[in-house]
Amino acid sequence: MKINALKISIALLLVSILSACSIFNWEVERLKEKFVGDNMIIQTYDENSQLIDRIEGKSISIVPDERFAITDVDGEVVEKSSVLNITVGGHEMMHVGSSLIAHSTELHNYFNDYAKTYDIENQDKSMPFINRFVNEFKNVTTGKEKLILIRSQSGTPLATFYGNKVSTFSTTIDKTTGLLVDGERLFIYRCDYTIYDVALFN
Repeated sequence: MKINALKISIALLLVSILSACSIFNWEVERLKEKFVGDNMIIQTYDENSQLIDRIEGKSISIVPDERFAITDVDGEVVEKSSVLNITVGGHEMMHVGSSLIAHSTELHNYFNDYAKTYDIENQDKSMPFINRFVNEFKNVTTGKEKLILIRSQSGTPLATFYGNKVSTFSTTIDKTTGLLVDGERLFIYRCDYTIYDVALFN
């Protein structure tokens, strides 16, 4: 009985340490963004997952534009701003509304490769889209822990990322999710997404 309790304690300690590592890495990345910015690719999409624009740059920082936050009579925020204030190499842009994905230049969006060689409009009912995708990239996915499928707000696939170590984090911006994928940042704004254990497809 004591041995089982010891094993459980050790397991909990290890989980805590690993979780702390992910949180530490996320906070390091956030500090880096605040002080020097990240090298990132920013892409926005319409509801049919058609690319609207693509910006690649250095020293990119994404923060909520607090001027658009809704406050009560006491000045407390009751609804976070969903307007993005983005700086790219010292230049500013604002974004709101359409789906946006920002990711480290070190991350590869495998969906771009897939879309070039396969007709993604073909709705073959014999095999779901995600199964076709995983089968075509079976060699790429070997040993990978997570698959991230990102869709537009209407449900059309628009981006796919793989990672051995994937962690999710809340952000200070409404309707966004932050992820660390093998230590690299991925920022999802106003998109649907699913994160799968790749083992589900084996």
